[in-house]
Amino acid sequence: MNINRNSSIRGNTLILTVVVTGLIGFLLAAYLGLVKSQNVATMRSQAWNASIPVIEAGIEDALTHINTRLTNELTGDGWEKRGNIYITRRWVGQDYYDVTISNWVVGMVSNSPIIESRGYVVAPLIVASAPLPFFANVTPSIQPSESNKKYVARGIRCKTVQDWLFSKGMVAKGPIDLNGRNIETDSFDSSDPLHSTNGVYDASTRKDNGDIATNSGVTNSLSIGNAQIYGRVSTGPGGLPDIGPQGCVGDFAFHTVNPNQGDIQTGYFKDDMNVDFSEVKNPFTGGWSTPGPEVVDGVAYAYVLRGPGDYVLTDLTLSGVGPAAAQMLIIGENVRLKVMSTLDITGNGAIIISTNSSLQMFVYAPVVNLGGNGVINYAGNALDFEYWGMKSNTKLNFFGNGTFTGTIYAPEADFNLVGSGSTTYDFMGASITKSVTMNGNFRFHYDEALAKYGPPRGYIVTSWDEMTPTEVAQGPTW
Repeated sequence: MNINRNSSIRGNTLILTVVVTGLIGFLLAAYLGLVKSQNVATMRSQAWNASIPVIEAGIEDALTHINTRLTNELTGDGWEKRGNIYITRRWVGQDYYDVTISNWVVGMVSNSPIIESRGYVVAPLIVASAPLPFFANVTPSIQPSESNKKYVARGIRCKTVQDWLFSKGMVAKGPIDLNGRNIETDSFDSSDPLHSTNGVYDASTRKDNGDIATNSGVTNSLSIGNAQIYGRVSTGPGGLPDIGPQGCVGDFAFHTVNPNQGDIQTGYFKDDMNVDFSEVKNPFTGGWSTPGPEVVDGVAYAYVLRGPGDYVLTDLTLSGVGPAAAQMLIIGENVRLKVMSTLDITGNGAIIISTNSSLQMFVYAPVVNLGGNGVINYAGNALDFEYWGMKSNTKLNFFGNGTFTGTIYAPEADFNLVGSGSTTYDFMGASITKSVTMNGNFRFHYDEALAKYGPPRGYIVTSWDEMTPTEVAQGPTW
C-alpha cells in the first residue's frame, strides 16, 4: 500500500517549530534582560545607600573640626584652605569622602558655616560597566591603587548654626523637684531694654520663656508640684511631668485663664529632651597666682583678685567673721579662679564682683555651700559670674540672704536650693546640673541673652539637603 506524504504539512510544522522556538528564545532573552536590569538596579541601590555612612562620616568630621576651633582658623589636622573654603579628603577603607566648609569668618562667634560632604563608594562590577552619570574616577595621585575603579558619587549639603549652652532656664540630667512653696519661673532679656531695666530683671517687663527640662525619661522625673511655670517643660523620651492641683505651665495668657488649676497648656510639654552634657575641661595649667588679703577703698578683704588673671585656692571659706571680714573682692574682667578642696560661704561671707568685673570659678570641691550673702554681682549681668563644676563636684547647696545673678554648669552635681521662712529668693541666669531640688520660696528668672551671647555649646546641623548629580560633579578637585 502506498502512503501519501504531504510535503506542505511538513513545511508548516517546521515553520511553526521555528516560530515557537524563536518566540521562546525572545521571551527568555527578555526575561534575562529584565533579571539583569533588576540586578543592576539592586546593586546600584545598595551602593547608593552605602554612600550615606561615608557622607555622614564627612559631616561628623567637619562638625568636630569646627567645634574644636569654634572661632579660629580651620587649617590643620589634614584640612587646608582653598580660597574661601576649607577642604579635606579622607579614606574609609576603599571608599572616601571629600568634605568642605564654607561661610566661615575667623573670630566670629555667630558663624553659620555650610558643610558639603561628597561620598564616593566603589561601584560593583555589574554596575560599573554601565555608563551612568553618577560615576566618578579617583585621581591616581591620591590613591594610585584605586585609579581604575569607578565610584558611585553622592553629596549632602548641611547648614549649621551655633548652639548655646544655656538655651533653657533650668536643665538637669536627672530629676527636678519643684515641691517648695511659691516657686515661679519666667524670663527676661538683659540685652533688650524692652525686657529689662539697665540689663537687670524687671517684673513689669518680664517674658514667659522660663523653660525647665530634664534628660530623664522616667515618669514623674519632673515634679512641678504647685509651681507656676511661665514657659515650657521637657523630659526625655517617654517621660511625663507630675503637676500638683495648683500648678500651672504655659504662657501669660494661659496663666490668666487657668490660674492654679494643675494644668499644662497644649504644646508646652515635649518629651524630646536628649542633650549631651560634656565634662568641664581644666581651664589653665600654669601662670597662676595665689590671692591674698588686701584693703580696697578702706575695706579689708580676705582675698582680692584682679583681672585679667588666673588664681588657685585650695580652700575658700568665707564666713564674714574676722578682721578681714572674710569676703572676696573681684576687680577687673576675665578673672579665673580654681577652688580645689573646699568652698563654703556662710554668715556674712560673700564673693563680691565689682562693676565692670567678671569671674569664672572652676570648682573641684566635692560639696559646695553658697550661703551667707553668696555672690554679690554688682553689674547684674549673668555672664559676669560663671560657676563651672568639675567632675569631682557632686553637690551644690544654694542658700543665703539675697539674690543670685550668674550661670551654673555642674553636670555631676545635685543642686539643692534651700529657702527659709517667708523670704523669697531670686535666681537670675541659668543652670545645668545633675538634679535640682527646690525647697522654700524661689523665683527663677532665665536670662534669654544667654542664648545669644552666652558660652557656646558647639555647632549643630539645621538642614540636610541632597545635592544634585551636577552639584556633586562640580565638587572639589585634587
